[in-house]
Amino acid sequence: MKQLSFLPGEMTPQDRCLIQRALRALDRHLHESGVAFTSTLAVREWLRLHMAALEREEFRVLYLDNQNQLIAHEALFTGTINRTEVHPREVVKRALYFNAAAVIFAHNHPSGEITPSQADKAITQRLVQALMLVEIRVPDHLIVGGRQIFSLAEHGLL
Repeated sequence: MKQLSFLPGEMTPQDRCLIQRALRALDRHLHESGVAFTSTLAVREWLRLHMAALEREEFRVLYLDNQNQLIAHEALFTGTINRTEVHPREVVKRALYFNAAAVIFAHNHPSGEITPSQADKAITQRLVQALMLVEIRVPDHLIVGGRQIFSLAEHGLL
């Protein structure tokens, strides 16, 4: 199991086991009927637990139905310590595979800096435009940096 670096001090095996059980419970809860990502709070909690301690950049996609309920999620691209290459064609292909009505994007900055780069903004716009052609909404793109999370939608960048 990976070390959760955003938690202070050393973690005991019991703590790691407890956190893994919590992650599984949260994941099950998000797949229950009627659970929807109607606010960024649920998404933030899920992302913080799943992405805060990653040592390499990952670009994840959460696939949602018409009621913003989670259909599936996956790490679609993995990169280096400071860069991930994202291909719009692959994102569209996977969103169609899951028959998603909407997708939420998330990627992490292992440095902890959550300010979106020009490249982050540019790929977000390219993805939104590509998905718009097949009528798939993009409610948000979140950047995880340790315990902090930046929402492009909340800052008017989406």
